[in-house]
This record gives sequence, C-alpha cells and structure tokens, in this order.
Amino acid sequence: MENQNTNKKRPFGRDDRSGRSFFRMRHEGAIRTNEREKEPTERQERQERQERKDRRPARPVRSGEKPHSHGHAKPGRRTDAAPAEMRLNRYIAMSGVCSRREADQLIETGEVTVNGVRVDRLGSKVRPGRDEVRLNGELLKGERNVYILLNKPKGYVTTVEDPHADRTVIDLLKGECRERVYPVGRLDKNTTGVLLLTNDGNLTKELTHPSFAKKKIYHVFLDKACTEADLERLAEGIELEDGPIHADEVSFVEENRKEVGIELHSGRNRIVRRMFEALGYEVVKLDRVYFAGLTKQGLRRGFWRYLTPREVSALKSGAYD
Repeated sequence: MENQNTNKKRPFGRDDRSGRSFFRMRHEGAIRTNEREKEPTERQERQERQERKDRRPARPVRSGEKPHSHGHAKPGRRTDAAPAEMRLNRYIAMSGVCSRREADQLIETGEVTVNGVRVDRLGSKVRPGRDEVRLNGELLKGERNVYILLNKPKGYVTTVEDPHADRTVIDLLKGECRERVYPVGRLDKNTTGVLLLTNDGNLTKELTHPSFAKKKIYHVFLDKACTEADLERLAEGIELEDGPIHADEVSFVEENRKEVGIELHSGRNRIVRRMFEALGYEVVKLDRVYFAGLTKQGLRRGFWRYLTPREVSALKSGAYD
C-alpha cells in the first residue's frame, strides 16, 4: 500500500525545464540512453561499410553514359525494386490484410486465386506486378510496408471507410501515401493523440492482441475535481461490467485535480472513459500521449509523419511494452 501511494503521487505534470509530461519525459530519457549506448556501434558499422565500398574497383563509364556519384540513386527513382518472385503468403501479408500465418490458412482453405486459378498449396510463389492475386474475389496489391505516426485531432473516426462518418483519419493523409494503410487499434471520435497507421498485418496483430498488452498513457480532463480516494481506487482496481481493471500508474497533472494522467496496458473498448464514469466523473477531453513507445512530441495536432527505421525496428522487436 505504501508503494502504491508513492507511485500514485509521482508528478505527471509539466516539468519546469522541459514542459513535457512526466510519463513521456521518463520514457524519452530511456530512449536517449539506449541511443547513446548504440551510437559507437553504429558509427563503427558505418565506417566499416564505407571502407568496404572504398575497396571496390570503380566501374568504368560506358560510352554515352553520364557518370554519377557512386552509391547515390538517381533523383526521382525508387530503389526498392520488387523481387522477381515471392512466396504467396508474404505477398498477401504485404497487402496488409493479415499475417503470414493467417495467409497460409486462407491458402489452405482455398480462398486465394492466382490469375483466376485457385491455389491451395503452401509455398506457392507469385510474380509481383505480373500475377493477379485475389482473396475471395478481391484484388490484392503487394505493397511495401509503411508506418505512419499521426497526432489525431478531435472529430475524426478511426477507420478506413465509414459511410456514417463525415471524416476519417485516412482523410488526414490527403492522398499523399500511395499505400493503403489501416489504423492500429481505435481511438474514439472525440479522443485525440497518438495513432499508428500501417499496412503491416503482422505488426498490427502484435500491437493490438490482448496477450501483448502494450502500454498506453492518457491525459484525462474531467468535469470536476478528482479526489485522492478515487485515485487510490483506480490504482487498486475497480469492477466494470466486463471485468476488473486497474491503472498501472495514475496521478494528478501539475496538481490540477481536474486533470489526471493514467497509464494502462488494457486495450478494452472506451476503457479510460468507463473507468472514470464508474466513479461518477465525466471525461470532457481525452488525449493519448503514448502508445507502445511512440509519442506525439514535435507533431502538431492533425499532422503526421513516417516512422524512422529505428522506430520501426523498436516496434517490431517489442523493445517497449
């Protein structure tokens, strides 16, 4: 009980020096520490790669060919050319509809056709760009995996298409992403903050499946001041209609009792709002500031960016809970 009180009263609010929330600041400090530990190794690897390049014999310039800098792609051209052949399950997974294992099940049950012929043999290969692959009659397009971090604004539905919604989060991309991406998990229409979009079916499953229990941190704005006793109840656990739930960490934001920071691993529907409603509070504003190692730092509301290779690697390796 004594430890719970210590954790509960840990400041969630803004630090005088940084202006960032405690939960984000703590995690970002861990990221910077890890990066500093990795920097010497990465510098050494870059140096070794450069030395290997320097030892390669220069390719003679053919007649009529304009020389260009070695190691740099020509402007305006993509260098990630599609392979001549790839396994059918990988092609399906790259289309963003499911994982490779689930794709194998779809193949075995005869739900996949290649060039109009039903394929039910595992290990079959296709030629991207040449073969026509369909799942239950729907054409699939093997695409490169993309990962987008969005700072979701209020009033947007977290879905790809919704005939009953005026605006979806996909509208915020403004057609600038060629690949068809999907939101990872859901945020309510009026909830703002960190949202990941991708066409990587494997990663989506890992980040949303209850068994992986990824960390989420929310900044909660209430209609009235929250009591110390209710913070205790959130930390110790309360009973909802779909089972018990407790906060991993919870505290006031800058001593403002109408603002609460709460850390959870649960992915249950509307869980934060329901927790406070059970205690007699109305959530007037809800902002997710952290999800599975990602924060919205430096990203204005309604804007998005592609994840860096390091961020993608951390997500795939499960570096953050």
